[in-house]
Amino acid sequence: MQLWVGLGNPGAQYAMHRHNVGFMALDAIAAVHGFGAPAKKFQGWVQEGRLGTQKVLLLKPATFMNESGRSVAEALRFYKLGADALTVFHDELDLAAMKVKVRQGGGLAGHNGLRSIDQHLGPDFRRVRIGIGHPGHKDRVTGHVLGNYAKNEIEPLSDLLGALAAEAATLAAGDDVRFMNDVALRLQS
Repeated sequence: MQLWVGLGNPGAQYAMHRHNVGFMALDAIAAVHGFGAPAKKFQGWVQEGRLGTQKVLLLKPATFMNESGRSVAEALRFYKLGADALTVFHDELDLAAMKVKVRQGGGLAGHNGLRSIDQHLGPDFRRVRIGIGHPGHKDRVTGHVLGNYAKNEIEPLSDLLGALAAEAATLAAGDDVRFMNDVALRLQS
């Protein structure tokens, strides 16, 4: 079993924030692959399903971004899973908008959700970094990250989420490089 976590903040007022793209990715995966209805569990919302031959549990913590680690650690403990079973989908300021990179471990880059997970589990978990781009000046970062996607970004965002969902089974199979390549190819067409 794998635990896939989308980072975001709960509540309708945050739904279209760039910081919530992790939630959006999980919603797209659940919809495309027919995951079960969300259930309240582990201080968040959980959906179960299969991607290829892999059983995957999708978790959207309801603890707000800076406490995401509590929810993630609780789910991992319950299922007796290690950090090697964990994949976290999150926004990445230092990656061009609508680009996707997967990596194992790494730094926190000032991301409060990653920092919280790191405090509970350490840094050695897989991350799906979803680019939101940098606004150009550090004084504009907070407004950019916590701002809604612009109207002209909605169609590219929809394409990106569709590509992530379409290629999710490749990620579940552990082929990170092929996943990134196939997502990029889908976005080019």
